[in-house]
Amino acid sequence: MTDTSDAVAGARVLSVVIPMFNEEEVLPSLVSRLRPVLADLDTPYEVVAVDDGSTDRTAELLAAFRLGWPELRVIGLRRNSGHQAALTAGLDRALGAYVVSIDADLQDPPEKIPEMLALAQRERLDIVYGIRADRASDTGFKRWTAGIYYRLVRRLAGPSVPAQAGDFRLLSRAAVDALKALPDQQRVYRLLVPWLGFPSGQVTYERAPRPAGQSKYPLGRMIRLAVDSVTGFSAAPLRIATWLGGFAFLVCLGLMAYTLSAHAFDHTVPGWTSLFTGVLFIGAVQLICVGLLGEYVGRIYTAVQNRPTYFVGHDTAVQQAGDAENALPHQRSGSHT
Repeated sequence: MTDTSDAVAGARVLSVVIPMFNEEEVLPSLVSRLRPVLADLDTPYEVVAVDDGSTDRTAELLAAFRLGWPELRVIGLRRNSGHQAALTAGLDRALGAYVVSIDADLQDPPEKIPEMLALAQRERLDIVYGIRADRASDTGFKRWTAGIYYRLVRRLAGPSVPAQAGDFRLLSRAAVDALKALPDQQRVYRLLVPWLGFPSGQVTYERAPRPAGQSKYPLGRMIRLAVDSVTGFSAAPLRIATWLGGFAFLVCLGLMAYTLSAHAFDHTVPGWTSLFTGVLFIGAVQLICVGLLGEYVGRIYTAVQNRPTYFVGHDTAVQQAGDAENALPHQRSGSHT
């Protein structure tokens, strides 16, 4: 790292990382609420907006806002890499002693950031979770599926995973460095962060409705997140496959006994229904087990490939540092003349 970038890194107390994908509709509201909150902190900060390959005017609006907001830093990814990958890019490049991650949809209130920072500094905490105490703004289906998800991951990963905690959290520099050192590629921070075991606290809030735009987590992505959470953090599904296989074996023994008794009493035709049901059951269990094995083999394949989860197209902080370095030799030569 250059002297210029070292000086910038040392000046930052707080970094706010915001993954974005097609958020042109909500972006003005986000800036109008977030900027005064951070200005009132009276502490050096940066806002790291990670444009995850947006196809709308998100990049254009970020460039416009940055003209009047020097603390706004824009990282553009070359392609859409996914929410967790964009969050990883922001955490990897954030410079602050504390890093807050928040979504752009304003369902998590930026007004809670000062409370999170004060709690972390006062009690020397490395992690402060934003806990959704009220999800009345979500649909009934969303609340139901979220409840199932959190019960599932707490059962698999342990009670250290806070219930109703999303990606709105504060991390100390030590926690961020620990996350960066992990080799995981398909990351789910809702499970990785509690797994670190750092001292943590909580700040509760009411989840607000999205003021504009559409959710970037439809049902398909929610299912994908649940699958990544389970297969990336526990081998329990493989044990479930083993139990299903054992149960199917017992069913087969029962069907075999029934078939032999039916044959002994010359009632082979009525046994067709049970035989057909047994074949379907065994086939379904086999497909489930093969699917579970495929999920883990796929993760092994991805790990062996060791491809980066994201590619950065541009980073305005790097451009600024480069401009500053290019300017220094000219200033020195002018002083000698």
